[in-house]
Amino acid sequence: MPGGFNLDDFAIDTTGNTDNTVTCPAGHQVPLSAASGIHLQRKAFFAGWCAGCPLRPRCTTAKAGRILTIRPHHDELAAARGQAATDPAWRADYRRWRPPVERAIAWIVARGNRRLRYVGTIKNNAWLHTRAAALNLRTLINLGLTHTNGSWTLASTTI
Repeated sequence: MPGGFNLDDFAIDTTGNTDNTVTCPAGHQVPLSAASGIHLQRKAFFAGWCAGCPLRPRCTTAKAGRILTIRPHHDELAAARGQAATDPAWRADYRRWRPPVERAIAWIVARGNRRLRYVGTIKNNAWLHTRAAALNLRTLINLGLTHTNGSWTLASTTI
């Protein structure tokens, strides 16, 4: 919710062997559940604490109270979010590389290619590699790829 608390506003301790806990911005502490499901997610249930909490409007609108889902790689993701928020070199790299990556994805899914055409991972993997090779060839041709005297040459261009 806008102006509300997100996952990074909670103190999440996943390093303890037995007492993995989550502390909300109001200071209420609850234990993490055991890992369950195919994704090995853990949950923190704040139902009992949310009823009379003065921060509830900023935290949740759920009748049962706030439930946090913690995934197995939470610590690495939190560190990456922190680096993204504070490291100017990371942000410069992100600004440099995001547009070409987004463009490549857009080219792959263009013209009705958002859905897989085949049944099975082997055929779809082969299709994806063929599509990527065709797009790479198109890019090279646009950059001046030519075949003369039995050799391929790329016109000198500035990208």
